Amino acid sequence: MKPRRIPQRTCVGCRTVRPKRELIRVVRRPTGEIEVDFTGKVPGRGAYICPDVECLRAAVKGRRLDRALERTVDDDTLRILEEHLTARA
Repeated sequence: MKPRRIPQRTCVGCRTVRPKRELIRVVRRPTGEIEVDFTGKVPGRGAYICPDVECLRAAVKGRRLDRALERTVDDDTLRILEEHLTARA
């Protein structure tokens, strides 16, 4: 039996490739809303971030999160994401 392949994703903040389950997904829904996807199953275009506040700040500063989602991420979503990351630390 072959070992099961673990999906890999790249953090938009630090550009590190990690297993998908270790990252937090931010998704742009087909309706255009941007939200944090804690389940990893919400339909739409996703971008992944390490569970580290510094990675989030780097992604926002370099506008990489906006570019990955092809839309400007609103301040409320960024605040929710930052609160979640600081609570995990």
